[in-house]
Amino acid sequence: MSKLFLVPTPLGNLKDITYRAVEVLGSVDLILAEDTRQAIKLLNHYHIRTPLQSHHMFNEHKSLESVCARIRSGEKVALISDAGTPGISDPGFLLVRECIHQGIPVETLPGPAALIPALVNSGLPCDRFCFEGFLPVKKGRNKKLTSLETETRTMVFYESPYRLLRTLTEMSEHFGTDRKASVSRELTKVFEENIRGTLASVLEHYTNKPPKGEIVLVVEGKKE
Repeated sequence: MSKLFLVPTPLGNLKDITYRAVEVLGSVDLILAEDTRQAIKLLNHYHIRTPLQSHHMFNEHKSLESVCARIRSGEKVALISDAGTPGISDPGFLLVRECIHQGIPVETLPGPAALIPALVNSGLPCDRFCFEGFLPVKKGRNKKLTSLETETRTMVFYESPYRLLRTLTEMSEHFGTDRKASVSRELTKVFEENIRGTLASVLEHYTNKPPKGEIVLVVEGKKE
């Protein structure tokens, strides 16, 4: 049956992929990849020869109809991002929405998503949490942080290493320097690092040791 498959891919360690994901990627007619250069490393590792097509935030609007047309014609298509689950702060939402609109079946495989291991590993409450993704870079940034000042659930953010110090500084101002936080960097990779403490102590750590790589920031919610 023709359909769209959303296939999570490893965050870093190529072994962190399910047998089913490898099977699906090897059996579909086309793989849509956020970055084909990144995707080919994974596919070569598992000897997958399925044709690749670029699908990223700059071209996804233009390719929606052509991709849906291929699926309607009987093809099976898989969508992958550079790492983790498609649609989580990565391209995917627009295609899923369009497929649903056109009555095309969508199947999402379970698998890696950086926010979950970072949350569980933080030592902060994870029975109730909210995922905020990336904070606005400019417009709306202060408004968003202000709105989160009263959030009682644990908060999870993605952040660039180039903006981490700024974010920790602004969060200290909005939430208080003693609010607990955890930074997980380069999850599943050789130089994985998890730094836990208060916003003040984590900020001090990365002021002395500039961060590199992919970052997940977990922040304690306001105490009720």
